[in-house]
Amino acid sequence: MKIGLYFGTFNPIHVGHLIIANHLAEYSDLDQIWMVVTPHNPHKEKRTLLDDYQRLHLVHLATEAYPKIKPSDIEFKLPQPNYTVNTLVHLLEKFPQHEFALIMGEDNLNSLHKWKNYEYILEHHAIYVYPRIAAGEALPELLQHPHVHKIDAPVVEISSTAIREGIAQQKNVRPLLPDAVWEYVDANLLYR
Repeated sequence: MKIGLYFGTFNPIHVGHLIIANHLAEYSDLDQIWMVVTPHNPHKEKRTLLDDYQRLHLVHLATEAYPKIKPSDIEFKLPQPNYTVNTLVHLLEKFPQHEFALIMGEDNLNSLHKWKNYEYILEHHAIYVYPRIAAGEALPELLQHPHVHKIDAPVVEISSTAIREGIAQQKNVRPLLPDAVWEYVDANLLYR
């Protein structure tokens, strides 16, 4: 199988994440999308994150109705903070029968050259890039790389940060979250 890895803290997962994941599951050559819940992104402060297993549970709730989209806790088992290249090596060892590709927004492609061992990633894995309004122009050598595939996916500019802030300010953010995610967040008074 060809599996697209959609990494994120998903703090919380929202409809924008699902729109992108479902678009790639339905309109690309990827067989499945794994939503890889990142326990600690090296570029984010850990104190702002909801508990790892609560975020994983939210991803389970959000993806139940999507057979091609699967939650993944693969990074929970790796040393922290973790880097994408380490996860890829681990996945290839654990699932040698699969091919793994990365899914990222244009904004992440623009900073790919700052990632640990980004040359290895670029040489050994396809990268599916979805559009972002605020991305800026990616480096031409990245855009023209044979493993980089720009995807004509819907442009979705929904922010988990804005959702958390909205909840804290008692705003109605329900349309931005899958129903089951909203119900869990609301019932458990998360992000308040």
